[in-house]
Amino acid sequence: MTPSKTTVSARIAALTVVACIAMATSPGSAIVQAADWTQFRGPSGNGVVQRLTHPANWNSDSNLAWSQEIGGGGWSSPIVIADRVIVTTAVSSGASQAKGFSDGVASMRSRRRAKVPNDPVSFEVACFDLARGTELWRRVVDTKKPPYGIHPSNTFATETPTTDGNHVFVYFAAIGVVACFDLDGQQIWKQDVGAYPTSNNFGTGSSLAQHGGKLFVQCDNQQSSFLLALDAATGETAWRVDRRSRTCWSTPIVWENDERTELVVCGSGYVTAYDPRTGSELWKLTGVGGSFSASPAFDRERIYFGNSGPGSRGPLVAVSAGAGGSLTLDAKPNAHGGVAWTQASSGPGMASPVAHDGRVYVAGRGILTCHDAKTGERVYRQRLQGAANISASLWIAENKLFVLDESGNTFVIKAGDEFELLDTNTIAGLYWSTPAVAHNALLLRDATKLHCIRGDEKSVAVITN
Repeated sequence: MTPSKTTVSARIAALTVVACIAMATSPGSAIVQAADWTQFRGPSGNGVVQRLTHPANWNSDSNLAWSQEIGGGGWSSPIVIADRVIVTTAVSSGASQAKGFSDGVASMRSRRRAKVPNDPVSFEVACFDLARGTELWRRVVDTKKPPYGIHPSNTFATETPTTDGNHVFVYFAAIGVVACFDLDGQQIWKQDVGAYPTSNNFGTGSSLAQHGGKLFVQCDNQQSSFLLALDAATGETAWRVDRRSRTCWSTPIVWENDERTELVVCGSGYVTAYDPRTGSELWKLTGVGGSFSASPAFDRERIYFGNSGPGSRGPLVAVSAGAGGSLTLDAKPNAHGGVAWTQASSGPGMASPVAHDGRVYVAGRGILTCHDAKTGERVYRQRLQGAANISASLWIAENKLFVLDESGNTFVIKAGDEFELLDTNTIAGLYWSTPAVAHNALLLRDATKLHCIRGDEKSVAVITN
């Protein structure tokens, strides 16, 4: 019996609905709003927000919508999907809170050992309501004692999660676990990728990146470094590249430039770009001393990176889109497919820089430096009066640059060739986590709490403990 046209049409419609549901519920088939904050440093991973939607000024009495205790500790950034805020944390009865930069260094020097927990640690992911700050759900990913210690200023939950719009992906490098949850907290899969020792037991910090249905895990350590691509739907390995790098803390960058899409990974002594589909090497820059803490800044034409350590500061380097093969710092600058420029003693420390409207902004040691993005020439160098150590990455919205120091002071600077401080906003605490900007809210995470800055009618200090 031949089905009627009406029956065929109905079947096609039904199959279309089923297909749409399947696509909407499988990892990698993102339903992401433009205003969501989906990973470390935002949807593009570069800290640039096209439109300023959160207030430009705030304090504990103004534009603070809510504050919520997180429980445990972690320097991972919050991410936001629709009306939900996701954070990771490590909870232990015997663990002390992370210390600030100076106290952490002093603690290492006096004790000559890293912070090691005596009891098992609960590695958790928690979801909060963006509107009110109430906790919606919390899940334990694993409970175990980490095999290696960490710096007194670090945490066991420093890696920022990411989302594809339907699922949340978390990474706890301290125990080598990557896991996937749906937005209601149901675990979809979990993979053990291995935990490894870090330099001087400083601990881990490289967050997840994602692109094209793959999750990218950078694990540069003292034993067996690698870059791993996992299938977002299943957690299975899509490809793996072994690396000669030692410990690094920067996050892989998916750089969509004028030539192609590249996965750029900063290691110890070199920077490599890979094809995110296959893991094949596109270019490698050698001769970059030291290990990276900050992640690169970028625009469509160039990617900008560098590093600094105690007592030394490396160069700030720009590589042009279309680069290929082996690159070196001493090569003649090449605006088309090579090293575009280098600027000596200008590399960032822990805070990732930001590139916007032809300028690159770098903050560290209480100083903000602005460079011309095309030439690398320094535009200005200005001390931020009263600034403490800066670990959180910079972000920029429209024509305003925001720099958060570890004491909770956020310096608001007018973007452009002339330094102009517009405001200084303060909510006291200890801040190493990079903020999230989503919808009309700014989310700041200190050592114990999550704060929501919002300038609407709900912004009259609703405090939830």
